[in-house]
Amino acid sequence: MDMFALIAAFGGGVIGAYMGALPSFIMTGIFALVGSILTAAGATTDIAVNILAFGSFVGPHIAFAGGVAAAAYAGKKGKLSSGTDIVSSLNGLGEPDVIAVGGIFGVLGFLVNYGISQLPVIGNSGPATTDLPGITVFILAVITRLVFGSTGLTGKYTGTGKREWYSSGKGFVYNALLGASIGIVVSCLAMVFFKSGNAAAFAIFPIICFGFAATSLIFTQTGFATPATHHIFLPSGLAASVGILAWGESGIILGVLFGILGSLMGDLVGKSLNSHCDTHIDPPATTIFTLTIIINAIGSAIIPK
Repeated sequence: MDMFALIAAFGGGVIGAYMGALPSFIMTGIFALVGSILTAAGATTDIAVNILAFGSFVGPHIAFAGGVAAAAYAGKKGKLSSGTDIVSSLNGLGEPDVIAVGGIFGVLGFLVNYGISQLPVIGNSGPATTDLPGITVFILAVITRLVFGSTGLTGKYTGTGKREWYSSGKGFVYNALLGASIGIVVSCLAMVFFKSGNAAAFAIFPIICFGFAATSLIFTQTGFATPATHHIFLPSGLAASVGILAWGESGIILGVLFGILGSLMGDLVGKSLNSHCDTHIDPPATTIFTLTIIINAIGSAIIPK
């Protein structure tokens, strides 16, 4: 464990609080996109990806999780209209305790992330390695809701009709088509990267996909109806890579399948854990860490040793 990175995590959590959780995550996307493209182009370092995008600076498990916790705390104390607000810059509140909560959860994020990385099955070297930032964001969001929220994990529905746990009808078709379409472009481009013979570019391609999707949230932040899609892009890229390494060209089917699964699961998690509530549990992070476990387990079984 790097003690300097641990100490820095407090500042990273404060960044997520004063900027706002979503703006800090957009910065994660920018660093991930630029860094992964540089790596694909032959850069000899991945500082922008590992240290900046996914480290103590704006790593989602530190900055985004810190921003989510700070917003929930501010909502509980009546300093913010809603504890689910991950868009607003909490600097506007001018409250030291709010950004301090962000810093504390940044440190917790670092510690949880490190602890999970050491686990034998889903840790860094396990056969079903998960997405460590994603699972950490989920765990801290659950802690945040239990500490600062009052609606329970699945929220408190107060409507008169039957609660919707997932989109049906046209909504289901839309989500499936969105996932399939993203899965198609990601999987086919993964094949292009593979055929280029550039092993470094092929390996970093899923992070390029993640960085693109996360950066596109700048349009969401500025008020447009652009959806979160990193839970579609990243699993699709990972699955396509696994499928191609195992089965060649036909492996792109796996990428398309997980694009659809990512879209549908994100919708399910959003409606079951992030509706009718007073804090934010992130559907994309929850989807990403879950599907990554499955994808890596499949990869361990089908990729030739």
